[in-house]
Amino acid sequence: MKIISAEFITSAAKQSQFPIENFPEIAFAGRSNAGKSSMINVLLNRRRLVKTSSTPGKTRLINFFLINKEFIFVDLPGYGYANVPKAVRIGWKETVETYLLNRALLKGVVLIMDIRRVPEKEEHDLIGWLKHFGIGCRLAVSKADKVSKSELIRQRSRIAEALLMEKEAVIPFSAKTRQGSDAVWEWIKGRIHGAV
Repeated sequence: MKIISAEFITSAAKQSQFPIENFPEIAFAGRSNAGKSSMINVLLNRRRLVKTSSTPGKTRLINFFLINKEFIFVDLPGYGYANVPKAVRIGWKETVETYLLNRALLKGVVLIMDIRRVPEKEEHDLIGWLKHFGIGCRLAVSKADKVSKSELIRQRSRIAEALLMEKEAVIPFSAKTRQGSDAVWEWIKGRIHGAV
C-alpha cells in the first residue's frame, strides 16, 4: 500500500467525540504495550505519527488517523493494564465497547498480541465478542524478532490452538524488521474493499 498522506484527526473519550468523516475504519486492539502504536507507524511508514511508550496504559483515548484521505486507522486504548484506577479501566472498556458495537464505519479489527505470551481471558473474550457481533478480526503476533525461528513456529501454533483458529490466520509481525506488514495490509485492504 502506497501511503500518500497520514494525519491525526482527533482523540475521543466518548461517542459524541468520534469524528464525523464518512470513511471506512480499521481498528487496532490489544493488551497494553503489545505494540499497537508501533504497528500503525510501521504500516504507515511513519516514525512518530502514533506516539509510542514503554509505559503500559499510555493510550487512554481512542485516536483516529485519516490515511490517503480514503480510510481511517483507529488506535484503541490497551486492555489488561491494572496500574490505573478501576473507574478509569471501566471507562476505557465502556468507550471501546461503544465504539466497536455502534460504529457503522468499522470494517475490521487487527488484534495485536505479544508472541511471547499465551492468550488470556481478555483475548478469548474479545475474539468471541467480535465474532458474536460479526466484526471481522485478524490476529497479529507482535515482536516476532524477539524469538528464534523455531520458537516463532512453536508459539504461533500454540496461540492458534489456544484460540481455536488456523495457524495461517495468525500473522507473525515485527516493527523492527517489518515482517508481516504485507500480510496485515492484504487483510486490511480486503476489509476496506469488502473482499474478506
